[in-house]
Amino acid sequence: MSSETSSEPVLSFKDICIGFDQGDVLSGLSFSVAPQETKVLIGESGTGKTLLLKLAAGLLRPDSGTVRLLGRDLGSMSEEELLAFRRKIGFVFQEGALFDSLTVADNVAYSLREEHVSEEEVEPRVRESLRFVEMEDTMEKLPSELSGGMRRRVSIARALISRPQVVLYDSPTAGLDPVTSQTIITLILRLRDTQGVTSVMATHRLQDAFGLANYRFNGEAGHVEHIVPVASGLQVEPGLRSGGFQVEPGLRSDGLQVEPGLRSDGLQVEPAPVSQNGNGPVAGAATNFVVLRWGKVYFEGSPQAIEDSQDEYLRRFLL
Repeated sequence: MSSETSSEPVLSFKDICIGFDQGDVLSGLSFSVAPQETKVLIGESGTGKTLLLKLAAGLLRPDSGTVRLLGRDLGSMSEEELLAFRRKIGFVFQEGALFDSLTVADNVAYSLREEHVSEEEVEPRVRESLRFVEMEDTMEKLPSELSGGMRRRVSIARALISRPQVVLYDSPTAGLDPVTSQTIITLILRLRDTQGVTSVMATHRLQDAFGLANYRFNGEAGHVEHIVPVASGLQVEPGLRSGGFQVEPGLRSDGLQVEPGLRSDGLQVEPAPVSQNGNGPVAGAATNFVVLRWGKVYFEGSPQAIEDSQDEYLRRFLL
């Protein structure tokens, strides 16, 4: 599932314009996503976050501009080529978007069967994906028998079944309580930091974005670790503000227990050293934000830069 390691962006938007009857939604928008980077899309409703994910997956074409994914110009590809190419992409839809009449196992296996993968290979891969999201015991259940958080986890398993190089998340924690939301964020951390997957996530929950920036999943130890980020020359430590929240030993922040040695959501949380590049959990795996406004990129940069900014539009997302 690892992304390409070249210096070329995994995903890039250049001068994207797209509109509907009500007018332009995106107008001259440009940004790119580096290998193993997590790019978080933030903006008010109607600013085009979900639209960008659909453009990245080739589900929509822009009126003008270029979308490149994994070295390919999506606009130059036929529908048949796009259908095959999308197997390199995982898409976690808002609310999960599972087939109600299919079991969990059949939902996860759906794309493999569309690709005519042999049944001998389907079952172990389904189990592998469900085991990754800790849902293997629900294989024979229907989506109606699952909670909202469980359905979201199955949706992630379905997105992973083709071992994609890129995963797109459309508001993966929308409508979930804080603890369940943190479980989903932990899964995204785990996928990012153990598989090297490049990710783009649209969200209204800034705390989720800060969680991705300030925590990492240690695959060898099997637990989540807090990162002490370095930005603007400032050291952020327990007891000071980190990710827009007050973090104190023994208290919970976004569903994570921040005191070393205690458990939260079944995972061990311990302090972690700053990554070598100072940007994120591992070299090349930085988490950066793109804030949308007026159909363009209003801001692109680190979470800390938003915290340090006095810009009124940026600071409203910290409230």
